[in-house]
Amino acid sequence: MSPLTIDARGHRCPVPTLRLRKALEQAPSRTRAVLLATDPMARIDAPYLMTELGGRVVSIDEAEGVLTITVETRAAPKD
Repeated sequence: MSPLTIDARGHRCPVPTLRLRKALEQAPSRTRAVLLATDPMARIDAPYLMTELGGRVVSIDEAEGVLTITVETRAAPKD
């Protein structure tokens, strides 16, 4: 399954992280998502969001002023 892509290029804080949150709230567990952002604050905000949601940041890359932040949601709890 390919990762979910959230394109927030050109938007300022807090829009990139809010878009990421909204996308992840509707995603199944173990979803991998890629946030594209030009606001440097996304480098700080996305890891905080993933800590809050119990997920993890897989990678943060930057090329030509665009951050590519790959995250993964946590696994669903076992009953």
